[in-house]
Amino acid sequence: MHSAMSKTALIDHLYEAWRRGPVSPLRLGSQDAVLVTGPEAVRQVLVHDAARCTKRSHRARSLLGDGLITATGERWKRQRRALQSHFTAVGVRRYERHIAGAAQHIADRWERCARTGEPTDVAEDMRYFALDTIWRLLTGTPLDARTHDDLSPLARVVAALPTLSAPGRTPSAAPQTQQTQQTRQTQQTQQTQRTRQAPERDGAAEGPERVEEAARRAVAAARAAGPGDGRGILHDLLDYPDQLLRDELVTLIVAGHETTATALTWLHLLLDRHPWWRAWALRRGPAGHRALITETLRLYPPVWLIPRHADEDTVLDGRPVAAGTRVLVCPYLTHRDPALWPAPLAFDPRRPAARPQSGAFHPFGTGPRACLGQHFSLREMEILTTTLLPRFVPRPTAPASLSPTFAATLYAAGPCTATVHPVAPDGPGPAALPGQEQPRDREGAG
Repeated sequence: MHSAMSKTALIDHLYEAWRRGPVSPLRLGSQDAVLVTGPEAVRQVLVHDAARCTKRSHRARSLLGDGLITATGERWKRQRRALQSHFTAVGVRRYERHIAGAAQHIADRWERCARTGEPTDVAEDMRYFALDTIWRLLTGTPLDARTHDDLSPLARVVAALPTLSAPGRTPSAAPQTQQTQQTRQTQQTQQTQRTRQAPERDGAAEGPERVEEAARRAVAAARAAGPGDGRGILHDLLDYPDQLLRDELVTLIVAGHETTATALTWLHLLLDRHPWWRAWALRRGPAGHRALITETLRLYPPVWLIPRHADEDTVLDGRPVAAGTRVLVCPYLTHRDPALWPAPLAFDPRRPAARPQSGAFHPFGTGPRACLGQHFSLREMEILTTTLLPRFVPRPTAPASLSPTFAATLYAAGPCTATVHPVAPDGPGPAALPGQEQPRDREGAG
């Protein structure tokens, strides 16, 4: 994010622009920008004009290197092709056993908590589940204690990332030569040294070094084992150079667990605030669980802001946008537009889901750079919800806040400590729902 604007100031600035219309110009420090929230304009930016409204430098580039999220041009196309088959709706079915194993691990923990009365941190449990799942997917093995310890600072590292990257830095799309790889390794070594010398800030400083160590171990183990079916995605990428393999591994870990864990945490917080929806969903089975997930993603899309850069002059919703303008697509605001969603701040899983192609609902983005792992993430959430919802009710030990923190992802601001209880008999169904009062502020969902 521009250094002159805090994360809080940014969302206030975006709210002010949003009130002016679906395509609204604004200033980010000294840079021209435009906020895009209207569905047609969203589709134009992310789908039809994707070649003109491009992804530039990424705020997590120092951590992710040249992995899929930060790659551009032909390099990005090659990397996406190499991974695509693993993340289609059909491809995800091959890995459901990994998801189920990780879900059972959390169910076993919650069963112990319910039996002993020991409280648990729901956000940490959701993070462990998502991290365990992606680690099983990548390596073919469950998350071990050492790797979990090394990767656990990722949440703090991601939370410390700027909401927007600094303007004007464009990563090169040129192929990696041995010299450029050596240069990158030297730069990363220097960055690691600076990280070690820097004072720790809530543990964020030590994070990159420990993540790097876990990635090196995983790459070395994959090289030693060699390629093979069923061993994990990492074993299918062994023709990558070590540095790119490391970058892809860290990218998939970060992208594959942080957003899913955040969405699942919001789901549990919303069900605590609106407990009647739990019984409603259980009576409807998988369709009810999917409705809970979809409505959670509408109100609290983890990727709440999608920045692009206008490489050429264009027109959005009749408004000229000059080349060089920063284009900000904001799912969080689109998903709360009363012109698109009746009673937009209410948590109501009964509402018809909008098709992502419409531009009105895009928690995973849309177009050629839509989230590669969206099918996997949705299946993760469905399997965990199906595993936990019929058996357990987590109850926060203090009133839970639904106020989000607008960082690199949209995470819950307050603590999520809860006691776990066995599911009680069915509560009220839709006919007995209490009146849904509108929230008093913009945090939403009551």
